[in-house]
Parts: sequence; C-alpha cells; structure tokens
Amino acid sequence: MGLTKKYEAIIGLEVHIQLQTRSKAFCGDSTLFGSTPNSQTSTISLAHPGTLPRPNKKQIEYAIILGLALNCEINQQSYFDRKHYFYADLPKGFQTTQNSQPICKGGEVTFETDQGLKTIRLHHIHMEEDAGKSLHEIDPTFTYIDLNRAGIPLLEMVTEPDFRTANEVYHFINELRRLVRYLDISDGNMEEGSLRCDCNISVRLQGQETLNARCEVKNINSARFARKAIEFEIGRQMGLMEDGHEIKQETREFNPDQGITTALRSKEDAHDYRYFPEPDILPLHISEGYITGVRNAMPSLPAFYRQLLINQYGLAPDDVEIIIDTQARVENFRMFLDRNEKIPPKLAANFFINKWFPSEEAEEISKGLDFKIIAQFLQLIEDKKITTSIAYQKIWPILIKQPQDVLELCQKLNLMQTSDTDTIESMAQQVLDENPRQLGQYINGKKGIITFFMGQLMKISEGKANPEIARETFEKLLGK
Repeated sequence: MGLTKKYEAIIGLEVHIQLQTRSKAFCGDSTLFGSTPNSQTSTISLAHPGTLPRPNKKQIEYAIILGLALNCEINQQSYFDRKHYFYADLPKGFQTTQNSQPICKGGEVTFETDQGLKTIRLHHIHMEEDAGKSLHEIDPTFTYIDLNRAGIPLLEMVTEPDFRTANEVYHFINELRRLVRYLDISDGNMEEGSLRCDCNISVRLQGQETLNARCEVKNINSARFARKAIEFEIGRQMGLMEDGHEIKQETREFNPDQGITTALRSKEDAHDYRYFPEPDILPLHISEGYITGVRNAMPSLPAFYRQLLINQYGLAPDDVEIIIDTQARVENFRMFLDRNEKIPPKLAANFFINKWFPSEEAEEISKGLDFKIIAQFLQLIEDKKITTSIAYQKIWPILIKQPQDVLELCQKLNLMQTSDTDTIESMAQQVLDENPRQLGQYINGKKGIITFFMGQLMKISEGKANPEIARETFEKLLGK
C-alpha cells in the first residue's frame, strides 16, 4: 500500500497580501518598491518615542473589498492589536495587527483544479503592517537591514485546513493572485514579495479525525515553490511516521535550489506573542452605508466571468482559465464577441488563446489591428472561404505587419478556398492514381491511410481545397 493512500495531508495557509497603497499603514511614508534602502522611513516607521500611528483609510477599504469578493462577514466593530516578537527588522519590537476582532470573518475561495472546482473556507482576513527586510547576501559577516518595507500595509488571509494536496494550494494561490489584480488592491507580484504565504502542514492516517502536530513553512513567494515545498514536507512527515518518529511542531524554510525544507525554530503559539489591544489607535466603526458604497463600486470578478464563458458561450474550462487570467483579456474577448455575434465563441477563443494572448507582437497587434479586421479574418475561416492553415500561416503574418481588408488580400494572393466538387474530385483521382501502393493498403483494411491521401491533395491544391469536401470525395471514390 502506497504511503499516499495510507496517509492524508492536512494543509492550511496564511497568505500575506501587500496592498498597493501610496503610503504605509500607519504613516505617510512612500511604499514605492525598489528605492534606495532606508530612504522611505520616518520617525513613525522607525518607532521613535512619542510618535503616534494613524490608520490608512485605503487599507481599510481594500480589506473590505477583498472580504466582499470572498463572501466574508465584514466586522463593523474591529480594532488593532500589538503582536510582540523580536526581529532585527521590526523597529517597534511589535507588529501592529489584528487578533481577536479582525475586519473580515469567514468567507470562501472557489477555484479550478485538475479535478474540477474546489472550495476552501476562510477563517478570517485581518489588517496588519509588514516588517523590514534582512539582507544576508551583501556581506559574509554582517546582516544588513532595509526598513523601507517596514509598515507597508498588508492583509493576512487565514484559511481553514481544507487543502489535501500540494496541487490544490498551487491553483489556490494562482486564483488569489488573479483576484487581487482584478480588484486592483495589489499587484500580486510574488517575485517582489507582494504575495507570500506560510504553509501549515500535518499528516495523519486516512480516516483519522484528530490533527497531529503541524509544521509551518514560512515566506514562500511562488505558487510553484509552494507546491514543491508542500510535496517535500508531506513526504518527510510520512517517512517519519512510518519510522515511528514523532512530528515536532516547528517553523521551517524552503530551499528552492535543493527542493527541501529545513528547520528554523520551534513553532510559536498565539500566547507567545502577548497580544493586547493597540492603545494608540481608536477602534474602527464601519457603517453599513460605507460597506454598501464599496460593494457597488466593485468590478466583476473571475468567478462571474468563469461561469459566463462556460454557461453562455460554451467554452471549455481550460480555455476559460486562460481567457480570464487578467481582466484586460476577458474584457477584450467579451467586447469582441459582443461586436461580432456571427463569430462562434469557440473559434474566437482559439484565435485569442493561440495568437493574441501569447504573441510577443501583442502590443503591435493591438495598435494596428482593430476588431473589424480580426472579425473579417475569422469570418472567412468560419465561412470556409479560406482554410485554417492558410489563414494562420500565410494571411495572419501579413495582417500583423500591414493591416488591410482581409478578403481583398486573399483574392490578391489567390488564397481563397475552393469548394468546387469537380475540381476537387479531379485532384483526388490524381492522388489515387499516383499512389497505387497506399491505395492497395487502404483496400486491404488500412483505413487510416486516408489522411495520407488528404495531405497529398492539399499539397496539389496548395492548401486551398475545402477539407470537408475533399474527405467526402475520397470516401466516395474509395467506397468507404
């Protein structure tokens, strides 16, 4: 019996979402990424005695936006707390966060996986500030501290332990990154640390109800790394349990170069942080009217577009995930379909996915080509006036460089598809006459050889023969 069938993984996430506000969570310091180290710090960022923090209204608004998008309950009475721990890059010696009264409670995230839709429950979302950054690679002896990041507004999303596989976590992170970009509350750039997650992982026997000690893998800044770290950690814990060892509750880090997790320290519990209410910030009172105003200003979300494209346009789920990856993509796609109702959605989706979205020339295309030209191009394919291969191999490259009337271009280049049955039958008979060995194979039962005949006919016709009529002609001549 394989270990993966014997054991079950229990996984929960703590996701830190860096908000794209212009100023920090509790002062006016800039949040611009990539500035000279320690150039975006003031007396408040540095926690000088006598300085007083003030909440960032945008952080509160963005927290409500995310909570509404995920069907959370918005806590109209909440407050900030102090969370005490020591890091060299934490100037105050504590973090201003939320503990017992977070701004958002409950909620859920639904996302597409390889096995279909999956829903993960949320425990809460709370507001807090980021710490600074310790730089270990500059000097072999000393650690350098950059406090530009100290005080950057964060939302921390805490999920219930509903994940069972590393792959589910991978898809969840990608869905969340897409969502915060749609909502325009974060750039979701994991490479710059705008989206980071801590993965809490434990393993138990299948059918067991109790939870075993968990290990937390900290500060993973890639969906791919999260998947690798969890896969390693699940395997490590299963191996320890098989050997009769006890799992120690601890904090670990992931080494992406080696693909392993290593121990950092024993895992803290909540009481270790000595939480208490932040005395320098008044409790937050959020009116129902304010929440309604935020709700009314929100854009359509990926879940809405996902259902629309599947149910109304009949597109395949895999294609839909590519189209809704960004708001610009899905809005361009919908605008195109709204203006060109005769174009089948599946034909349009194939074009956008394979030619528009991945093209290195996308910017050039969008400047020179309007939807009218693209519609002409696709309509000629739909009307079978040009073959798909000719359209993409010979016409599309010309249109990118020199947008023009597509029908006139096809006629000028003599690329129009022929559907004349007499002409196609003459070419089909020529193919059969010139290939007696393959004809004999077909007669003796090798029916798949018809694709060879089709290829030869398309070569003779220079790709202009209507493929459907060509196949029907061969079937008629060969008597099926």
